[in-house]
Amino acid sequence: MEFNHADLFEAIADAIGDRTALVCGDARLTYAELDAHANRLAHHLASAGVEAGRHVAIQLYNGVEYAAALLAALKIRAVPVNVNYRYVEGELRYLLRDSGAVALLYDVEFDARVAAVAPQAPELRHLLAVGGASTVPGAVPYADALAARPATRGFAPRSGTDTYIVYTGGTTGMPKGVLWDVEQLLKAFWNPTFPRPDRPEDVVAQAVAGGPMVMMPVAPLMHGAAQMATWIAWWMGATLVYTRRFDAAEVWRTIAREGVNSLTVTGDAMAIPMADELAAGDYDTSSLLAFVSTGAIFTGTVRDRVQELLPNAMVLDRFGSTESGSTAAAVPGSSPEKGLRFAPDVENVTVLDDALRPVEPGSGVLGQVARSGHIARGYHNDPEKTARTFPEVDGRRWLLTGDIATVEADGSIAVFGRGSQTINTGGEKVFPEEIEAVLKGHPDVYDAVVTGLPDPRWGSRVAAVVQPVAAAPDPAELDAHCRRELSGYKVPRTYAFVPEMRRSPAGKADYRWAREIAGKSEKERT
Repeated sequence: MEFNHADLFEAIADAIGDRTALVCGDARLTYAELDAHANRLAHHLASAGVEAGRHVAIQLYNGVEYAAALLAALKIRAVPVNVNYRYVEGELRYLLRDSGAVALLYDVEFDARVAAVAPQAPELRHLLAVGGASTVPGAVPYADALAARPATRGFAPRSGTDTYIVYTGGTTGMPKGVLWDVEQLLKAFWNPTFPRPDRPEDVVAQAVAGGPMVMMPVAPLMHGAAQMATWIAWWMGATLVYTRRFDAAEVWRTIAREGVNSLTVTGDAMAIPMADELAAGDYDTSSLLAFVSTGAIFTGTVRDRVQELLPNAMVLDRFGSTESGSTAAAVPGSSPEKGLRFAPDVENVTVLDDALRPVEPGSGVLGQVARSGHIARGYHNDPEKTARTFPEVDGRRWLLTGDIATVEADGSIAVFGRGSQTINTGGEKVFPEEIEAVLKGHPDVYDAVVTGLPDPRWGSRVAAVVQPVAAAPDPAELDAHCRRELSGYKVPRTYAFVPEMRRSPAGKADYRWAREIAGKSEKERT
């Protein structure tokens, strides 16, 4: 047995086969049943010519089929590729071509897009339609594919260096595929409350010893955070619960029905509607022990409100990235408004200055958060970005996360924001996350995204796109609110009001869109 996700899941299924592994709506599968389901799919993919190392794209909503597709691809040493189900034809075409996917599993709701794009993806030769009849020529119905294949295994040996890929981004450019060795991925995204395993058998032993824990990632599985939460749950021998798509009321109903103990969301975009629904409804949350944000940061006002609504649950913020794994936890009092501070809970996390040397604690020198050790291999089809992001210093390979930070005297890391989104106005660096958090603290603001617009004098000026709770507040009122919390150069000069904020299904801000909206609003006023 290797540190390989397929090896480990099979061993866990053999050890605790009768334990419930996955629940989604009316579907409920034990570890043994899910393993058998994935075996059938794996045999089908192999029969369709999917070989080791080839890519299998997954354009599905959450469900048994998505989980089975992850397992099935890895069982035959193929590589699952996550597809954002909101992609329009051009974006889908790019991803299928860039990944070189040879097979695509898709929900029939996406028939039109798949029909238009599939002929333009030269390596794509096999289509599996999930959820009913498909109009796409040549597509094989999912149920038929499984019915013709055995539930037994009989697969070739696997390795800890088999590839796992997570496509990420798309809000500031086209998505990029982050490449991992499966062993490094497992160890980078390990549950920090448990010791990291020395042997594959340790993972199985932990799952066997796991209690009746019920865990629920709320984000879509096409987002890396939900996939990693899935594996973490199974390494604990837990029951994993999904909803097919995000709906706050359905999430709370599911928590009550299934007795969910641990919940993961991606920042304010999910936490705000969930808090609104919880405050307005009558839900049993007595089982819930932890409400965790990962992949996006809570603002302080939102986190405080969630804690107020869930007084008996821990409300936690995790810090990390697709390339680094989960690396740190927020310290008490941390928030974008007051300053983000994280304490690393894994080894080899630091801040490197412009010369790629560790920042001295307490010096106030800014650098980038960096990690060595269990990190990604690089980027698919992008050796230049790989070389820039994963430099080698004195024989040691580092990941530069792009998060601008310094190291406090106590060793905690103070994070200011993403370098790629930093606004340089008159020589001053402005981090959008801080301003967004302050704006969302105003009672009339539901959501906010901050960006920079060109300015002939200052280089850039701060602009905010705001989704109000109801009627748009007076910009002068927002200006006064911001000036009470922020230095003058950080206060937005432009406000654009929108009925709905555009974010990814996982809650990530779309900064390209925000910049266009803010610029258009400014032109209309002039």
